[in-house]
Amino acid sequence: MRIFEQIESRVRGYVRSFPVIFESSEGSTMTDESGKEYIDFFAGAGALNYGHNNERINNALIEYINNKGPFHSLDMATSAKKRFLTKLNDTILQPRNLEYKVQFTGPTGTNSVETAIKLARMIKCRSNIVAFTNGFHGLTMGSLSITGNNFYRDEAYISRSNVSFMPYDSYLGPDVCTVDYFRKLLSDNSSGLDLPAAVIVETIQAEGGVNIATSEWLRKLSRTCHEYDILLIIDDIQVGNGRTGDFFSFEESGIKPDMVTLSKAIGGGLPMALLLFRQELDQWKPGEHTGTFRGNNLAFVAAYETLHYWDNMDMSHAVKHKSEIMKNEIKEIAVKFPELDAEVRGRGMIYGLEIPERGVCSQVSEKCFENGLIIELAGADDQVLKFLPPLIIDEETLLNGISIVEQSIGEVIEDKKKKLTEEL
Repeated sequence: MRIFEQIESRVRGYVRSFPVIFESSEGSTMTDESGKEYIDFFAGAGALNYGHNNERINNALIEYINNKGPFHSLDMATSAKKRFLTKLNDTILQPRNLEYKVQFTGPTGTNSVETAIKLARMIKCRSNIVAFTNGFHGLTMGSLSITGNNFYRDEAYISRSNVSFMPYDSYLGPDVCTVDYFRKLLSDNSSGLDLPAAVIVETIQAEGGVNIATSEWLRKLSRTCHEYDILLIIDDIQVGNGRTGDFFSFEESGIKPDMVTLSKAIGGGLPMALLLFRQELDQWKPGEHTGTFRGNNLAFVAAYETLHYWDNMDMSHAVKHKSEIMKNEIKEIAVKFPELDAEVRGRGMIYGLEIPERGVCSQVSEKCFENGLIIELAGADDQVLKFLPPLIIDEETLLNGISIVEQSIGEVIEDKKKKLTEEL
């Protein structure tokens, strides 16, 4: 690992949590240089919904490369882009009655978010954006301004104006509807809340701690935005692309956002981000918002292949079936270790196990890695173990991964007991 310490910036993060050199990967596992295999409950932070080295994607990429298809094209038309757009429209958008335009932004999720808030401000001629407590939308300056976590914000010296934070669903407790609070501020001319151009929200706050917005709350938020002429942006970068069992995470609520940001798994593991928005919002002048790498043709090829998983309901049913397995198994862990006072929450194939005692989740994640499982943390204080396996993981591997979490928690608790005994 010496070369990484010598040459790579200190800003590197995940390599500190998983300090080995990975050499190969397939499906829902990764293998390091020594040959040790790890079950992957991280899935590239949600970019690998369809697994590592998906055979269907790999074969399509090899064929495209052998045929000398263009890699880079900015926003010029290519056969790869044509096939992807046609498939996206026919398989995803039209069956859901979503008449969206598609804008290809720079290659990462934060590029899509930046584009959305820029477009919203331009259309509404208003500067304020409403975001939510514990929200995470990216680390470029515009996205950072609507991200709640002080760890990222404090030293960035960003402009903190033109953004208002509202409490997310259940932030003030289960009996308080925070949309009512938002509506009260909107209706009061002396509240100090500037009428926003847009509201941006995650249906599930993945990085924020696996916090779930109810369908009722989302519907109420959508109605409020419509009533006050505010654009509603759903950030579906981590929990879209099938993570909840539906292709879009907002489908269950029945709402139709004005804009949707997509990245991560939409590119099949390759860099790609896009913004979907209602057709009447397409008010750009040609070339008004550009980016050199908004035409990643390899990602178009990969993305086209991933959309075949949505030709029928098989993937949706599989995700929802495995969701029940995850929920039941993780709840059993919480019951088995009552001293942790753990809380389980999730939807689809993203679940969180919150352990309030500071530092315990970090110890468990470290122990999991020793035992052959990659699992990351979420929440403002890293107090949540985030279960995020590839959607295509088989049940046996899924259960084995969860059992490693259970084993590792037991080992952490036992280590704490031994330490206390030694201190006494």
